Amino acid sequence: MQDSSKISVLTLGCAKNTVDSERLINQLKLNKLNIADDPKKADTIIINTCGFIDAAKEESINTILSAVELKKRGKIKKILVAGCLSERYKNELAKEIPEVDAYFGTEKYKEIVEELGGNLKRELLGERELTTPKHYAYLKVSEGCDNPCSFCAIPLMRGFHKSVPIEQLIGEAKSLAAKGVKELIIIGQDTTDYGKDLYGKRNIAELLNRLSDINGIEWIRLLYAYPSHFPDDLIDTIASNEKICKYIDIPLQHISDSVLKSMRRGITQRRTKELLYKLKEKIPNLTLRTTFIVGYPAETEKDFNELSDFVREFEFDRFGVFNYSVEEKTPSFILGDPIPNELKEERKATLMEIQRNISLKKNQNFIGEKIKVLIDDFTENNYVGRSQRDAPEVDGEIILSSENSLSIGNFYYVEIYDCNEYDLFGKLIVMKQ
Repeated sequence: MQDSSKISVLTLGCAKNTVDSERLINQLKLNKLNIADDPKKADTIIINTCGFIDAAKEESINTILSAVELKKRGKIKKILVAGCLSERYKNELAKEIPEVDAYFGTEKYKEIVEELGGNLKRELLGERELTTPKHYAYLKVSEGCDNPCSFCAIPLMRGFHKSVPIEQLIGEAKSLAAKGVKELIIIGQDTTDYGKDLYGKRNIAELLNRLSDINGIEWIRLLYAYPSHFPDDLIDTIASNEKICKYIDIPLQHISDSVLKSMRRGITQRRTKELLYKLKEKIPNLTLRTTFIVGYPAETEKDFNELSDFVREFEFDRFGVFNYSVEEKTPSFILGDPIPNELKEERKATLMEIQRNISLKKNQNFIGEKIKVLIDDFTENNYVGRSQRDAPEVDGEIILSSENSLSIGNFYYVEIYDCNEYDLFGKLIVMKQ
């Protein structure tokens, strides 16, 4: 197929959407369709939307409307909309924004490729065109979620939990390693549920161990670990396997028993604390990242104070806060949205200020330390990298000054000499041997 038109894929939302877009781009290239990295140079724009919370929905809609304006001005010819927002609100969107040529749900590779005149290459569906820097990649080990969280619309958009077979993931990871990927970032709606539908047990630990055997892979990082069923063998694997980063992203959402119960999180405050302290005890130098929701309908001032005290007590390494977003067709929808947005913002700011002080204190402890750093970028006369403590895009960075020319995607040893609340500043010691 030969076509002079160019297609640009815009990806909104989380890393799971990034993987979906990378697979789609690869399929388009296999069909000899031209890809434009710059949307301004495209004739067709595909928007991979997010529909998780109000802010994400707003961003997705604004992006669609911006594309529509370009189409009206004759700058582009065709708009396709896919992803979570389109999966959930396809009929409503088609009615409200009819200028879009076609709407698709999640993972609708076949339909999108055929819309553009191509044919899906099913045997190559696992292949991807990386949109991340070439030295790291996300590995999506499952799709969908079985957890009954009252506030979450993910099952409505992504369906129930479906694990990808281990051998398929190993093949994908080997392909990524052959392209130069050195860090695999494990993602899914719930990575700790991995394998239960295929193998009758949660075997994320086995998968991580198998991945660590792949030549070229040096770091494996775990995100989206659900707390209520965290496997014991996963703790042992993270502690003992040198290639697995001593880093866990474990969204807790709250700590008050009454809020956790209303949220249907399947865990209590006591069990949450037991798990967290167990993780710290069993995995030396562990970095823990979490997220919380403020302004949930059942959250009283007492509940929020309890959460604030917990954040001070536990001192998380990495931290994010979301305002509660009321979602249609979720169990919590009937509770309404009684907490004013101003109060949500105030509570969010309070938690972030607590965390800012904690993060500064933790970073100050690294001054004088020598750590291994993966270089991600060069900007403003400095190299930018990450340690095992840092996931890309969501965590802090290490700003590195060096008189030597360093290679993006390589590891170096760095001595930390200064910090701020979120970033470290270092100087080169020696390249990793």
